[in-house]
Amino acid sequence: MSPTLGYRDSIAVIDLGDGENRFSPDFLDALDAHLDTAVADAATAVVTTAAGRFYSNGLDLDWLAANGERAPWYVERVHALMARVLTLPLPTVAALPGHAFGAGAMLALAHDQRVMRADRGYFCFPEVDIRVPFTPALAALVQAKLAPGAITAAVLTGRRFGGAEAQRCGLVDATAAAGAHVHTAIELLAPLGAKDQATLGSIKSVFYASAHTALTA
Repeated sequence: MSPTLGYRDSIAVIDLGDGENRFSPDFLDALDAHLDTAVADAATAVVTTAAGRFYSNGLDLDWLAANGERAPWYVERVHALMARVLTLPLPTVAALPGHAFGAGAMLALAHDQRVMRADRGYFCFPEVDIRVPFTPALAALVQAKLAPGAITAAVLTGRRFGGAEAQRCGLVDATAAAGAHVHTAIELLAPLGAKDQATLGSIKSVFYASAHTALTA
């Protein structure tokens, strides 16, 4: 299942799918296209979520194994998506129905806020255990969004955090009951109203300049 786009009033809700939602090139293209549409439609905000027990397991390792010669292009493509979400000129919330691992967790971090189900799923950076070093660009993204203590607790250990523990550590901003993660995300966005896209995009670009530069270099 490819990502799909729907609306809750003026808020764009992008469903990443009902599988592991790994970042295949087609997946990345579809997600980019939905972001284009949300911006063009003057949506007041964007929520990304998923239909199954995964938000995203991140990199498409099967595709990479079959297309090793295109690995540099693929990494740049993933970096570009992170940079875009980080500075999207709309308020953004990732509503996690379950697992967010590796680059999937980094995609969630690129949003302004994160909501996670309290009763299911793990938020995890497994790179230290699967012997996959962070690229400097992705490290810059994590450093831009997490406090040093959270980096020590999560990135350097590879620990799996359930919703409540993820909130205590500062990995997510809120937790929700089963089936309420999107509703909770929309509740976070509702008081914000519509923001001027040019102004909000400029503010994000200034505050996250170092990470954005690293991701788009």
